[in-house]
Order: sequence, then structure tokens, then C-alpha cells
Amino acid sequence: MNERQNAKQSASDSRVPAGGRGPTGGRGPMGGPMGGPGGMMRGGEKARNFKGSMKKLVGYLGKYRLTIALVWALAIGSAVFMIFGPKVLGRATDELFTGIMARIAGTGGIDFAAIGSIILQLVLLYGVSALLSYSQGFIMSGVTADISRRLRRDIDDKLHRLPLGYYDRVTHGEILSRITNDVDTINQSLSQSLTQIITSATSLVGILVMMFSISAPLTFVALCVLPVSMVSVLAIIKHSQKHFRHQQEYLGRVNGHVEEMFGSHIVVKAFNGEEESERAFGEANERLYRSAWKANFLSGLMMPITGFIGNLAYVAICILGGYYAVNGNMTVGGIQSFIQYVRSFNQPIAQLANISNVLQQTAAAAERVFEFLDEAEEAPEAERALSIADAKKGVAGDVELSGSVRFNHVCFGYAPDKTVIRDFSAEAKPGQKVAIVGPTGAGKTTMVKLLMRFYDVSAGEIDLDGHDIRLFKRNDLRTRFGMVLQDTWLFSGTIADNIRYGRPGASDREVRAAARAAQVDHFIRTLPEGYNALINEEVNNISQGQKQLLTIARAILCDPDILILDEATSSVDTRTELLIQKAMDNLMRGRTSFVIAHRLSTIRNADLILVMDDGDIVEQGTHAQLLEKGGFYAKLYNSQFEATA
Repeated sequence: MNERQNAKQSASDSRVPAGGRGPTGGRGPMGGPMGGPGGMMRGGEKARNFKGSMKKLVGYLGKYRLTIALVWALAIGSAVFMIFGPKVLGRATDELFTGIMARIAGTGGIDFAAIGSIILQLVLLYGVSALLSYSQGFIMSGVTADISRRLRRDIDDKLHRLPLGYYDRVTHGEILSRITNDVDTINQSLSQSLTQIITSATSLVGILVMMFSISAPLTFVALCVLPVSMVSVLAIIKHSQKHFRHQQEYLGRVNGHVEEMFGSHIVVKAFNGEEESERAFGEANERLYRSAWKANFLSGLMMPITGFIGNLAYVAICILGGYYAVNGNMTVGGIQSFIQYVRSFNQPIAQLANISNVLQQTAAAAERVFEFLDEAEEAPEAERALSIADAKKGVAGDVELSGSVRFNHVCFGYAPDKTVIRDFSAEAKPGQKVAIVGPTGAGKTTMVKLLMRFYDVSAGEIDLDGHDIRLFKRNDLRTRFGMVLQDTWLFSGTIADNIRYGRPGASDREVRAAARAAQVDHFIRTLPEGYNALINEEVNNISQGQKQLLTIARAILCDPDILILDEATSSVDTRTELLIQKAMDNLMRGRTSFVIAHRLSTIRNADLILVMDDGDIVEQGTHAQLLEKGGFYAKLYNSQFEATA
């Protein structure tokens, strides 16, 4: 196991197991990221600090306070106009009832003009209410969309400021969860619940006022069933909540398992793992079924129980209202209006009860988002970070680099208790080709990561032209390096875009020249679309060797001052390797270069070879000097030929 694998393993050992992750510590057998959509679902979670989370969210909304105030005013207006509707309709009923009774008595008829006027008022009321409701919905949709955009932008900015060590400890799915599910939860809650709180509260108060204005005794009868309904709802929520949490947990495990198996289906088939995969899926799916059944059954009881209790009140009100109407204490239209209000009375209560649960989920989502945004472990820049001048691009700066690199007693470990580099000291002069060799796990790739400031040293320092690299701006420092890693990385897009990634402004002519230098131009021109050929999302429509060549072309196009080649030709055949070696030799001429290689035949012409073992330099010199010494390097070099023999 090499040093990168050690780092990943130590990081995965310290992670808290999450739903859907296997023993690979958050990555599938093929190395793909884990977590998946299911792992992101946290609808049953509650915030550890509800008040604090909501306070931060309200503070985040401060920019929109005037707009939200307008939305609330529109929501209140919409609810008020809607509340007056039943009472106006009751007047129409009274007119109709009075006209019918007058016709029966032979003293008059139905006043259709008065009824028409009342209906026109009713249409106007409902029309204005609908317009205000549409307006507040339209405005609030824009606000919540902008809030989601800001949150995702802030999370994305934070992602780039965090050191790579943070990603060693936190799974990919956990980070994706915050930028997708959690932000979506906040978005949906704000777009619906924020205005619904005002609408429901306004409706509740308004309906109560209208009910008391019609009949106080009937209102008290309606209110008597309210505590019974609330107790029933709270009892159901209390018992169903744990099942909803289990449902989300097991849903995450099911989706995580499916994603892992789908992403690594080649390995599963190669090792006949289908039966074990089906067994694991069946167990998780069965647990999901049991928890989902209980959660949905209990939550489904809420509406029938509250409806039954509401109907009891409805019956009592009808009987008592009829009695009042017979005695002349109420009109028929008043009874009809009151019954409408009673039927509407439970709706805002149910909405407020539902909103309280939604707010818990919102607070949990906001807590996770702000917890990530408040993460203190950012990669800090020096107080007065140095900029690097670039004469070729006409960029001014504090320092003009020549390419001198010195490692001064460098110590480093991915975890405090696991030191990878113990005491590394070496110097590379400008223009030198420095090879770093050694057995797997010696710390070769780690030295490159330290040089690029993917991680900062635990002790000692790395100097670039006499300046500690921690004093430079990270972006300036990394623009002076070109890297070709053993693990190739390409994205979904055209071949030209992948080569141009290191220099977005490069012309098509420069892209083709870099491809020719990397010996990949011929392969590209054989494709029907040439340089516009698309690489798919899985990057499996080209071979591993062709991927390697494209990444080499990308490094050549960057035209860097310092080159880092980590097993850059590990995936190509011997003939192509020789051609690339010539191209790389031309590219490295006049540039400081660090080459990591296991095939020692490829670095025989290096100006300096550093031989590493267990995080220390055990030998250094040229190829001839080290062979003549007959030490550790000579044994490594000769062992390749002994294995062949």
C-alpha cells in the first residue's frame, strides 16, 4: 500500500459510518465517490440548536427584509379578503331565503338584483385574494431561488478554500448533501412555509373573529374540540417521527448500496459478488419497508382522526345552529357562514402543525449548511502573501522565479499519529531533472503534494527561490507548476476542452501542437469528430493509455516553469513511452522537473536521483553514481531485470 492509500485508509478509519457506505470508507471498489442521493436524504432529522440555526437563517435573509415584508403584507391581504367571503355569501343566502319565504307567504319575491350585487362583491373579494396570493407567490419564488443560488455559491466558494485534508475526513456524499438536499430543503421551506405561517396565522385569527361576530356560543362549541384534535395530532407525530427518521436512514443505505454496486458492477461480476450484493440489498430494503410502512400508516391516521373529531363538532354546531334559527336567534345565512368558517377553521391549525415539523427539518438543514460555511479549517494565506511575476504573460509580481527548490528537514503526516515523511532534505537547482524513486509507500507522491501546497508541512519548510512556499499565494504558486499524475482525471466534454483545461485561452492551433508533442494527435484525428469528440461522463469510451496521453498534452499546453510527473507513462506501451519520453525531455529542457517513477529505466538521464525509503532519503546522486555505489538504488534497479529473468 503506497502513501496515498495509507492516507485514504487512515482518513476512512476515522470517519463515522454513514448509510450506504461499505468498508471502503466512502469509496466504491473502483474508487468512485460514495454517498449518493439516498445518503443525502435527511428529512427526519432535527436540529441540535434550533434557535441558533434559525437565527443564522434569518440573518441570511436580512438582505431581503423589505421584499419579505411586502410578501407578508400581500399574504395577509390575501387571507383577509378570503376570510370575508363566507360572510358575504351568507348575506346572499339570507336574501334568497327571505325571498323564498316572502313568495310562499305571497308578500313578495326574490330580489335577484341584490343577490347579483352580493355575488359580484364575492367574485371581487376572491379575485383580489387570488391576485394577492399569486403576487406574493411570484415574489417569494424569486427570493427563495436567489437565496438558494447564494447558498450554493457560498458553499462552492468554501469548497475551494478548504484544505485537501478536510476531504480526507469527510465523505463526498456528505458534502454533496449540503449543496443539494439541504439547500433544496431550505428553498422549499422558505418558498412555502414562510408565507404559509403568516397566511395560516392570519386566517386563524380572522376566522375566529368572524365566528365570534356570528355567534359566541357556537364558537365556544367549535373551540372545545380543538384541544382534543391537538392532543391527537401531537401523539401521532410523537410516535411517527422515529419511524420517519429510520425511513430516511434506511433509504440512504439502500440508495448508497445501489450506487456502489452500479458504479462497481465490473468488480462485482468479476468476483461473482451478485449473490452477496442481493443479500445486502434485501436486508436494507426490508428494513426500509418496515419503517416506511409504520411511518406512512401513522401519518395517514392524522387526517381521519382529526376529520372525525371535526365532524363531531360539525354535527353539534348544526344541531345547535338549527335550534337558534328556529328561535330566531340566527339567520339561515348566518348558520351557513358559520359552518363554512368551522370547516375552514381546522385547515390553518393543521397547516401550522405541519409547518412546525417542516421548520424542524429546515433548521436541521440550515444547521448543516451553516456548519459547513462556518468550518474554521480553511487553507490560510500568508498575511502579506507574495505574488509571482510571469514575464511570458506580462504579469507583474513580487518575486521572479528561476526554479530553485529546496526541501529543508521536511516532516509530514496525513494524520498526527501516522508520519509519512520523517526528515526530508534535498535541493533542486534551476533546470535540473530530479527523479524521486523508492518502494511503494516510501512517500514519493506525498512530497509532490507538499510542493504543490495541497498540504502544508508539519515541520521544516520547502523553499522556492529562497522563499518559503507558504508565503506565496496558492493560485500564483500552482500556476507555475504543471502536473501529470498516475491517476488520470478527465471530465465530460470534448477532447479539445480537456486539453485546454490548463490554459482556457489557448487557441486550437496550440491545442493541436500540444497533442502532437504528447503523441496523441494521430489517435484524435482517427475519431469521426476529431478534437470535438465527446468524452462521456464515465470516461470509459477511451483507453487508459489514451487518457494518460491527453493529460500529458494538457501539461504541455500549460507551458509551466516547474514540471511534476508522477508515473506519467505508467499506462502506455513501451513504444509510445519512448516517443513520449523524447517529447517530455524537450519539454523539461530548461525547466526544473520532478519525476516519480517505478520503472527506473525511464529516469537514467536524471540530473539528480533521490532514493526514498520510509519517508527519508537514503541515497542521492546520478544513475551511474548510485549503481557504482551498489546500495539501495542498485538493488531496486537490478531487481527489475532479475524479475524479468
